[in-house]
Amino acid sequence: MFEQSGRDERIRTSGPCVPNAVLYQAELLPDLLAFAVQRMWCVDYMAVRFTVQAIASEPCKSACVILRQPDLVEHMTRAVYHLHNIWLENDGLIPGQHYEQQYLDLMRQIWTQGDERIDRTGVGTRAIFGVTMRFDLADDAIPLLTTKRVFWKTAAREMLWFLTGDTNIRELVKQKVHIWTDWPLDKYRKETGEQLDRDTFEQRIIDDDVFAAKWGDLGPVYGKQWVDWPRYMPVGEGLYRREEKGINQIALLIEGIRNNPGSRRHIFTGWNVAELDQMALPPCHKTYQFYVSGGKLSGLLYQRSCDLGLGFAFNVFSAAMLIRMIAQQCDLEPGELVWNGGDVHLYLNHADLVEEQITREPSGAPKLKIFGKPDSIFDYEIGDFEVQDYEPQSHISAPVAV
Repeated sequence: MFEQSGRDERIRTSGPCVPNAVLYQAELLPDLLAFAVQRMWCVDYMAVRFTVQAIASEPCKSACVILRQPDLVEHMTRAVYHLHNIWLENDGLIPGQHYEQQYLDLMRQIWTQGDERIDRTGVGTRAIFGVTMRFDLADDAIPLLTTKRVFWKTAAREMLWFLTGDTNIRELVKQKVHIWTDWPLDKYRKETGEQLDRDTFEQRIIDDDVFAAKWGDLGPVYGKQWVDWPRYMPVGEGLYRREEKGINQIALLIEGIRNNPGSRRHIFTGWNVAELDQMALPPCHKTYQFYVSGGKLSGLLYQRSCDLGLGFAFNVFSAAMLIRMIAQQCDLEPGELVWNGGDVHLYLNHADLVEEQITREPSGAPKLKIFGKPDSIFDYEIGDFEVQDYEPQSHISAPVAV
């Protein structure tokens, strides 16, 4: 079996296909083996052999001495290949590893090896392309980051707001949710020249209906597309009329999972190409797909753009929460969340956040409890949710790039 009781502990392997001599090799190369396995360098046997030979060139004296002996290269190949199989059998996690470690490893990889790029905001990022992480949701597990405090109720309120189809920040700021304020505030400052602070702007949004209607709307973002995707009907002579009520993708999704669980079409998306230019921000967490197996519901989120330092913590919690809600509505148990990132990046002005967070050790196993079962996916309220056993380390602040 495989054991890892800490970042500096040794890795041990055993099993009928792994020679005892390999134990000695693994003792000398714990970090390099873990590095190879965690990053999926090992795709097939020949790829593993190449990886092991490459490790020999690392500036590690003991590694070089051992791996320059051909017979031991073969033993090491078998060892890494065995560890990789264990890695696959455990959904991409090394057994015993905290679910958050994959996130911290990714953060470190991007910060030290990412492609430095000029982005839309002008701040600049370090990025990589194409990432997958998996999170088990069984037994009420919820992938909340523990190496910094995540204000989960803010993420939950946002998800519930999405499901209403609302696009104005007014209802959010009434609940002291500020995560969408920067975009309309930036627009207001640019168009009027008045440098209102955030609190004053939000108070005017709450107090003044006309002001809120003009300056608080974000355009047809997320929830609007989820529950009211535009529908057009022909009226003759090549003309079309937009229907008052659009397509409710969420309602159709629930119906589909209940009535045809084996379908490969359990999908909803916010990426409406015709309306992207009307949105304050095109959807980052753009497409969700669901999969039913063995009485469990799993969900896959494809996120085209991910601010790993700030946004990811909310995105992964919200996606897991949504899977839980849909599973409950469809009388299924939660399975897992599969998270796919396209352009996964860290902003250059997040150096303090990154360098502090990657030094912290994740711990604990928070749970998300849902009290009661509403009649509809659209009837949940914030009081229906409670996170338990969450003892995070201190919050780390960083600026939002607009």
